[in-house]
Amino acid sequence: MTVLGIGGLFFRSRDPQARAAWYSQHLGIGAGAEGAGAVWEQQAGATVFAPFAADSSYFAVDQPFMLNLRVTDLDELVAGLESAGIDVERRPEWDSEYGRFVRIHDPEGLPIELWETPEEH
Repeated sequence: MTVLGIGGLFFRSRDPQARAAWYSQHLGIGAGAEGAGAVWEQQAGATVFAPFAADSSYFAVDQPFMLNLRVTDLDELVAGLESAGIDVERRPEWDSEYGRFVRIHDPEGLPIELWETPEEH
């Protein structure tokens, strides 16, 4: 028996409909509030599944997880996010042989890392 992939991500929200709309509008993810029929068909590619130490500084200690999304054309996506008033954090040390990374936060503060793999750059 083998696990084939992640089948879903379910998380609590103060305003599920508004949060789902934010993900759809700014990241193109068809999100549905409380299982309201949104299925997101992803492209095949790497998924990193990695527990971090409870005191890791890689992302905010008050957050139980960080969402990492693979993207294409990071520069275009960042320009669109910034024009919509979304703060984008960049750090030169985040870019490496693994690709390019930036961070944003969703409307309820969840950290989201946007990852452009070397193959997509």
